Amino acid sequence: MTPAAYSNDSDRRISSHFTAADTQDRPAAMSLIHALVARGTAVLAEHATGTAELKPAAQITILSKIPPNNSKLTYVWQDRLIHYVSSDGVVYLVMADDSVGRRMPFAFLAEVERKFTSMFSPDVVVSAGGHSLEDFEPELARLMHQYTTAPPADPLKQARTDLDNVKDIMVQNIDSILQRGERLDLLVDKTDTLAGQAYAFRRGARSVRRQQWWKNTKITVLTGVVGVLILYLFIAQFCGASLTHCR
Repeated sequence: MTPAAYSNDSDRRISSHFTAADTQDRPAAMSLIHALVARGTAVLAEHATGTAELKPAAQITILSKIPPNNSKLTYVWQDRLIHYVSSDGVVYLVMADDSVGRRMPFAFLAEVERKFTSMFSPDVVVSAGGHSLEDFEPELARLMHQYTTAPPADPLKQARTDLDNVKDIMVQNIDSILQRGERLDLLVDKTDTLAGQAYAFRRGARSVRRQQWWKNTKITVLTGVVGVLILYLFIAQFCGASLTHCR
């Protein structure tokens, strides 16, 4: 099975690519497959439905590429979508079937964030290590079951509004990246690259303008010198080389 996916340890570069072993087969009826809450690359709490799961290596690969700023993003991997919300240094992530779209998973993540922040203070979260907040896992399981079987209407309506208004929720197919032999790079990394290219282009454009100005100036000066020389030669025919005969 060929992988595909989306792009807090942003300096790390994970060279391993997704393989078929990165996730396990899941029942066809499942829509929300694996949910987790993380800080950086440390998973604080997680829950997977049945035998389906996002393997630890894949978790690290994805989490290490998520920028520290608040953002929402969706990765594509075959028939699965990996959605995340990054808020105040905490990442709320869920892997789901692509058949459920994005509205329901983001409504689920919004509810997970509300429940998580109500249960744990920022001080607790900052000092928490890997799987140290497992008390939240039963709540994750309950919410996954609720949103898979009978998602509430109001959160879904709010999620639709959020998806309509928020411009930074994007979808990227990782197959195109892996086929070119590249590592998984966040869209923000590519945006930074494009910004650098734009800056270089502006500098190059200014340099071209300066060069063109100097070129035009040289042509103008040269034209003036040639004009004066031609005028001198014309007058010199009648007045002599020293122009003394015209006095």
